[in-house]
Amino acid sequence: MESLGEKGHEDATLVAKVVGLQDADAFGELVRRHQSQVRNFLRKLCRDVTLADDLAQDSFLHAWNKLHTYAGQGSFIGWLLKVAYTTFLQSKRKSSRYGEILDEYQYGTLIEDASNHDNEEVSDLDKYLAVLGEQERAIMILAYGCGLSHHEIGQAADLPVGTVKSYIHRSKEKIRQSFDIQENSHG
Repeated sequence: MESLGEKGHEDATLVAKVVGLQDADAFGELVRRHQSQVRNFLRKLCRDVTLADDLAQDSFLHAWNKLHTYAGQGSFIGWLLKVAYTTFLQSKRKSSRYGEILDEYQYGTLIEDASNHDNEEVSDLDKYLAVLGEQERAIMILAYGCGLSHHEIGQAADLPVGTVKSYIHRSKEKIRQSFDIQENSHG
């Protein structure tokens, strides 16, 4: 298995080929490497597989057009998830359908569906995320679903690292209180 350093170096090489040579094959390799993580992030954010897949495609199109703005600061996946998050927010602003999706998946409905159906359609993570606001949910997905560092999340969400840490702490507290989960004294 590659270390993150090796993968990051390979991503940087591919980015340089795309920016310098307009190398579509190099971009295709970047897409292949990161499409699952981008799609999963968007699926958790908008809770609509079809919409998430459309947004993922839009995200990669935006990434192709804006790749010259990636300065190599932080990980490429962090930058790419920022593009995906921005694409999600733009879609939300443009689409009246977003309101319908939120109405469909309000906290009570999601929890009720989860308790009525003993299946894996609604995971524990989905139930926990349902009690959070949109930005809290995005940050928790970036942290625990995508495994990004606080610094990378800050870059992706355009937030200072301290604010990211506060969001994570408050979100954990909100989840603990909503589901009466006792904090583990061992951390």
